[in-house]
Amino acid sequence: MSEILSVAEAEALAAAALERSGTGPEQAASVGRGLVAAEAAGQSGHGLRRLVAYCGQARSGKVAGRAVPDADRVRPALLRIDAADGFAFPALDLAVAEMPGIVAETGVAVAAIRRSHHAGVLGLTVERFAEAGLVALMMANSPGAMAAWGGTRPLFGTNPIAFAAPLPDGEPIVVDLSLSKIARGKVMAAKQKGTSIPEGWALDAEGRPTTDVDAALAGTMVPMGDAKGAALALVVEMLSAGLTGANYASEATSLFDDKGPPPGLGQFLLVLDPAAMGGPQAIARLGVLIYAIADEPGTRIPGRRSGALRRRALAEGIAVEDDLLAAIKAI
Repeated sequence: MSEILSVAEAEALAAAALERSGTGPEQAASVGRGLVAAEAAGQSGHGLRRLVAYCGQARSGKVAGRAVPDADRVRPALLRIDAADGFAFPALDLAVAEMPGIVAETGVAVAAIRRSHHAGVLGLTVERFAEAGLVALMMANSPGAMAAWGGTRPLFGTNPIAFAAPLPDGEPIVVDLSLSKIARGKVMAAKQKGTSIPEGWALDAEGRPTTDVDAALAGTMVPMGDAKGAALALVVEMLSAGLTGANYASEATSLFDDKGPPPGLGQFLLVLDPAAMGGPQAIARLGVLIYAIADEPGTRIPGRRSGALRRRALAEGIAVEDDLLAAIKAI
């Protein structure tokens, strides 16, 4: 059974639980918005089911719940953001606030975020730039979950990549994908629900295919595209951790428990002014390709399903399962 909450009610529920766990009011509101936006977009693995772990980490000090991110503009187009071992969402909010002004001056902006945490659904962050008429690319690393191709040691995270661009009709294109075949959050969600996972998602610690959730969490995720996905995960590690000064996946602690030091993850953002690159018709040119895709039967435009789900959530609310709701209220 589930209870229907409005988006505002769900955000308030999440923020209150975080505040009871020692998170500052502004930080709690930012995190609550991020988790509920993921829930509304149909990405429950990055949504409210993360909240119990988040609160436990805030209470234990694994996350600095009152941390205020700091931005340092070290070059005209380069912003270094220290998340200060706090939640990622306040640091991402800071990037979204600061980068458009830099792009207005230079045509391009890069943000390097370090000492960060779970970045949530990256597509929701890059979409905020696209809504302002900008093109954005984002990468983030995560705790060790995926091995180099042919190996068994989890040197890479599932390492998502997201891209968003404005279109003439006002609704942007948003591409958001994890470099594992399935986001690890879906495995954790299966564990919380007590179900198995499909074959092909994960390998056990010896590199054998498994449908057992515990064996999967002790092993590694299968990379999307096999060797090609593992190579892309390497690129993400270098950009989001190697260059930002963040922990590599193999150095980061788990996002699912309150043990150990802060995970210290990193995020990389590249934001571009389309008109500065391609002239006044740049956005129209982007639309030419997307609408050619839409004209072909059976195709779909990335990001449209997520947008429709969020509009529906705003109108009809979000279904929160009773067990999850009870766990949040018990915090």
